[in-house]
Amino acid sequence: MKPWRKALVNCDATLEQAIEVLDKAALRIALVVDANDTLLGTLTDGDVRRALLKHLSLETPVNQVMNGQPKTAEQSWTESRILAVMEQHELLQLPLVDAEKRVVGLANLHDILNKHRHDNPVFLMAGGFGTRLRPLTNNCPKPMLKVGDKPILEQILLNFVEAGFHRFYISTHYMPEVIRDYFGNGEKWGINIQYVHEEEPLGTGGALGLLPHDEIDQPLFMMNGDLLTSLNLHSFLEFHETHNGVATMCVREYEHQVPYGVITSEGTQIKSMVEKPVHRFFVNAGIYLLDPALVKSVEPGTRIDMPTLLERQIDGGQAVNMFPIHEYWLDIGRMDDFHKAQTEVQDRLNG
Repeated sequence: MKPWRKALVNCDATLEQAIEVLDKAALRIALVVDANDTLLGTLTDGDVRRALLKHLSLETPVNQVMNGQPKTAEQSWTESRILAVMEQHELLQLPLVDAEKRVVGLANLHDILNKHRHDNPVFLMAGGFGTRLRPLTNNCPKPMLKVGDKPILEQILLNFVEAGFHRFYISTHYMPEVIRDYFGNGEKWGINIQYVHEEEPLGTGGALGLLPHDEIDQPLFMMNGDLLTSLNLHSFLEFHETHNGVATMCVREYEHQVPYGVITSEGTQIKSMVEKPVHRFFVNAGIYLLDPALVKSVEPGTRIDMPTLLERQIDGGQAVNMFPIHEYWLDIGRMDDFHKAQTEVQDRLNG
């Protein structure tokens, strides 16, 4: 039995029976439900004490003592959103309900706070035109194209939110109002979102100069807004923090097969022949962790691409590390990538 089920109390129960459930479940809350587990109210230690102070009998029906309008959360909410509601209303527990208001779980403040919560800022780049995806991007920025039932950018955001991140910055350029109107200040997910706007495209690294540099106090995640990946963000952060570099770039292996037999020679003499050899390279995966000092080195209005920015660090003697990723990764740059994303997301949902 799931622990929260021990806290269920039938709506026909007496106050005495509800107190027994409250004590045995040891969850500091009882959930009053009907025969279908539809939530009708909650009973806490405080509710019991107030009833006893009013000299109500232990035979009093629990529905006369319970809180008949409890705060609830939908089962689809992120933990950050649940936490925001609990903090706003000073709640230790929050019942989780489905669309029919049936109880499906119980969020516990202590359990949520004991999970990983990271204060690292996250910078999502969402300013591109998506010209290779026209006509889909004629009236919609590429990061807002839907993969499955959510925009690409929301899929990315949710991965970070579920991993415990809550400080977000989004850079915009093309059709910024579409992105701002959809995400707002992040309240829907229980997070904070701020925006920086590129009046003119500044390259893949130039938007770093538009960030409020005084707020960048920890290593910053930076990620292109058109990527789908199941990258383990905790492992990436741990790697960066233990390898003493000014930046860490995610890389993935790329294979290229030469479609012909390759010849090596000395003068006119053939020394070897290899039929259709496969060459393997590490390529930039478009995800970075950047130390605050590097972020702050980019002046407002600077036009620069990330490879150039990192090459300058390397030339200056700074360590720039790479983090090979083996997890799912897809750059949605072309129409066939977009269709591939639809199929793969659906397969992952069904699988």
